[in-house]
Amino acid sequence: MTIRQMCDAFDVTPRTLRFYESKELLFPQREGQKRLFTKRDRARLKLILRGKRFGFRLEEIRQLLELYDKGDQQLTQLTSAYDIAQDRLVDLERQREELTTAITDLQDQMKWGERMIASIRQSKDAAE
Repeated sequence: MTIRQMCDAFDVTPRTLRFYESKELLFPQREGQKRLFTKRDRARLKLILRGKRFGFRLEEIRQLLELYDKGDQQLTQLTSAYDIAQDRLVDLERQREELTTAITDLQDQMKWGERMIASIRQSKDAAE
């Protein structure tokens, strides 16, 4: 695939693909100035984007991708990915709890604000 086809297929920018290439996450073939992405590059990009969506750091993703060719039927890669995912899940659940608390606090503050606004308007109307 060309860079344009990759961008269209994965909804990324050429800059994103060049960035991943510079970080040694993708290895397109070169024909002059043209980059050609192989089936392997497409599979790697899919994993990169999934890892980013889950909040993995690029260095973690790079290390996981390097484990693919270890020769143990991906056992090391899958085990490492599972361990990172487990840690990330704990972080996400903690963030969800923090967000739930923040949402509840904001809702309480807004209810207080509504009462204050109503009270001030009522006092203003009574004075008129």
